[in-house]
Formats: sequence, structure tokens, C-alpha cells
Amino acid sequence: MPATTLPYRPTPTRRNSGVDKGDQPAPRLDRIEVVANPLSGSVGPDAREKIEAILAEAGVTARIETPESAQINATIRAAIDRKPDLLVIIAGDGTARCAAEMAGLDGPLVAPLPGGTMNMLPRALYGERDWATALKDTLADGRIRPVSGGEVGGHRFYVGALLGSPALWALAREAVRERRFHLAFRRARRAARKAFSGRLRFSIEGGPLQKAEALQIMCPLVSRAMNDDEPLLEAVALDPASAAEAFRLGIRTLTGGWRRDPAVEVFRCKRAHAWASGTIAASIDGEPIRLPRHVEIRYHAEAFRALAPPPPAPDDTPTPMG
Repeated sequence: MPATTLPYRPTPTRRNSGVDKGDQPAPRLDRIEVVANPLSGSVGPDAREKIEAILAEAGVTARIETPESAQINATIRAAIDRKPDLLVIIAGDGTARCAAEMAGLDGPLVAPLPGGTMNMLPRALYGERDWATALKDTLADGRIRPVSGGEVGGHRFYVGALLGSPALWALAREAVRERRFHLAFRRARRAARKAFSGRLRFSIEGGPLQKAEALQIMCPLVSRAMNDDEPLLEAVALDPASAAEAFRLGIRTLTGGWRRDPAVEVFRCKRAHAWASGTIAASIDGEPIRLPRHVEIRYHAEAFRALAPPPPAPDDTPTPMG
């Protein structure tokens, strides 16, 4: 097995910004595009007025768009095509991920602010700030933060992905968020029924085939196990043998020290593969998705450039992927 795939017990390191580069001062921001979804989790119907007030206080102007949910991706595409210096996104996890992917390395700086419910990418960049505070701080002291990411089955992610039956709980969560409670109950019952019913098979860097209940992939943006000189994906095989072990692992996830749990095996990698007997339930940056029965997982050392204040202090609690 290649050296980068050996299980290890990491020592504490400082939080990596996503790639092997330091943060850079923000350039002059003459052209700013803001896309906000007022119907998203924590944005609110008065978002435009709040944004205008914050921009005026900072002494900058911007084009502000508040499209219907069905039009938000097209609105982001049009905003990027206008070649702004900065694209501000205030919406949910899926929209933040979409904007980062559309912008890529050749597009504008992106500020994906916390406008959803889980806010996985925004929390990684802005800590516990709400979107209004994050916007104020970014305009006052924003730094360019090159961000790395991963890809699974052709879908980009920047925080993490969860593959396997535990990801089915994300579908139940989505139904609750949409206030479709009967559907949420059915999905939760299905997730419980599927637990321990079919294990995921995976291979790290072409190594031997292994099995686990789930495979969690964490990007350098949130992984404290990565070395600043060699940021890679952190692949975590979760393989509790029973409901009791799953409960124990869940408690350790909440209290820290989860990497030391005997049901956890940790790897570092640039590439991996995963297989299942049918389609793979997954969650990428908090959004539920169905993947083909065989997928490739790849690391991208540079994915997009974020604008954010200096990073928050790290902690030992992993960002939940489900």
C-alpha cells in the first residue's frame, strides 16, 4: 500500500487554508455582483435593504440580484459572465457550491456567505458569523484565500462528501427543511432500515479493496489532519459493527477524539474509488445526491479563490457531512 494511504493518528496542526499558499490581500473591488436568495434558510425578505445598507457603509456599490430559486443558477452564470472582481453569494449550501464551481480559478473572487441552514462552506470560511456580519468583515478586511477541493463522480465539493447509507439521513433532513414531514418520516425510516444492510467497497490510491459502512472525504479547508506542506484529501472509513458502536462513534463525533475510535480508519489521498451493489447514497457539501454504483474521487489542489477575513480558530469537531 502506498505510503500516503497508511492509516495514521494525526497530531494537531494549524488549519490549512485549502492549498499550499498563504492568504493574499484583497485587490481593488470596483465591480461587485451580489446574488441573494431571500427564500433561503437565514437570508430573509429584507435582504436587499440590508445589503444596500452594508455596501453604503463600506463605501462600495454593487449590482444586487434576488432571483426566484429556479433562476438562481442562471443568475449566477450571468453575473460571472459580466466579469466582476467579486461575486457575493447569500444562499444555501447547494448554491454556494455551484457558484464556487462556476467561478473556478479563472473567474472572480467568491464570497459564499451563510444564507442556508447547514452553511458548510460558509462556516469553513467565515466561522459562526451571520451573513450580514460576514459581508461587513469581508469588505473591511477580506483576504484572498485559494481553496482546494475534491470531486466525486464528476461533482465538485470544497468541504466534504459522505458516501454510503448514513448519507440517506441527509434526504430526511432536506424533507424537514421543505416542511414535508410525512416524506421526512418515510425517508428517516428508510435510512434506519438501510443501516448496516450493504457495505461500501473502496480503494485508496489503487490499494487493496476494503469495506466500510461509509466513507467520509474531508477537504483541507476543514481537515486538521493535513500537513501544510502537503495538503491532501482526508478519507475516513467509518465501519461500526453494530448500532451500539455507531452510537459510541456519534458521541465521540460530538465531543472530539473521533479519529481515535476503533471503528474509524483514516487515510490521506489524492485519488480513490468507491463501489456499491447499487447507486451510492451521498451527501456533498451538505447536499444529498445519488451517485452511480462506481465512482472516482479526485483531489484538486486549486479549485477557486474565496474572499474572507482571516480564518477562525480551528477546533477538533468535524463538520457533519450528512
